[in-house]
Amino acid sequence: MSAITCKPEFFAAGQKQLWHSEEPAIWAPVGGNHIEDPARSVMKTLWDQPRWLEAFHLYDERGSELFEQICELPEYYLTRTENSILERDAEKIIAAAPVECIVELGAGFSKKTVHLLTAQTLQRSRTIFAPIDVSISGLQASRDAVAREFPAVEFHGLHSRYETGFGSIDRALPTLFVFLGSTIGNFNPPAFVHFFSELADAMGPNDFLLLGADRVKDVNTLEPAYADAKGLTAEFILNVFLNINRLTGSNFDASKMRYHSWFNPEWSQIEMYAVANAAQEIHFPSYGSAFHWHKNERILVEISRKFDPLRLQEQFRYFGLHSVGHFTDAKEWFSLLLFKKSI
Repeated sequence: MSAITCKPEFFAAGQKQLWHSEEPAIWAPVGGNHIEDPARSVMKTLWDQPRWLEAFHLYDERGSELFEQICELPEYYLTRTENSILERDAEKIIAAAPVECIVELGAGFSKKTVHLLTAQTLQRSRTIFAPIDVSISGLQASRDAVAREFPAVEFHGLHSRYETGFGSIDRALPTLFVFLGSTIGNFNPPAFVHFFSELADAMGPNDFLLLGADRVKDVNTLEPAYADAKGLTAEFILNVFLNINRLTGSNFDASKMRYHSWFNPEWSQIEMYAVANAAQEIHFPSYGSAFHWHKNERILVEISRKFDPLRLQEQFRYFGLHSVGHFTDAKEWFSLLLFKKSI
């Protein structure tokens, strides 16, 4: 497959050679080091007490498909609420953020970003769209949709963890970083500080961040969003162990576990667990390691923290980002916060 010509101003100086064309308009790091050695990543958290996993392991091809289906569920209000805000306010957001490049972190299939791209192409003479995601299927779908609907948009998909992919983009390019879906809620407090400190440090004086954040609300609304009647969320969470088995050669038996979630009011977060129905001896042959997973012992697979938007705005000032816009829905269930790098 022929290499894709990339305009030199997209990649920062000295960065382009670190990426190769994986397929048309999609780039991956040379050496495939966009994802940490999976066995090492899994083992460093499963040996903790209590045991937990990093959420990016959820998004293999099947996991990405399941999550897209979850986003359409009636219980899962987050996607349709955020989408309604974007549909209504995208033109205001783009007017407040005069940029040439839109970088979507953890893009998935980029369905909601269409509203921003529509506004951007109407208001600006140039648009670059650079989604970053570990899911190649999501990037492919996004690339093909952009080619159909926005033929003038320059597309550069980065097949990478979003925590590291943004560092290669030319900072002379005025950029709107987009972080939707309340993915911010998947960070525990130390990871939250680490990630946004790095992102803010990488941002230039003409850059903006659009952040989607789910707000604290009644538990009777929150909990069903993560325990749907169809059982898709349970399948999504337990699928992570099938993915880990493929990546590491481990022997998790998903038929001997169940899904459990609840809202932890102390930490304002939904917690999603896999619980062992029977004891399992889990082996990682490539590392010669094993651990005993006791009956009824839980593994924390994912969290989804809920936020007060005013407190978030205060916190982001410590990262050197000041608020220039706040957009919400009629019920005030969800917030889109627009930040600019402080000079």
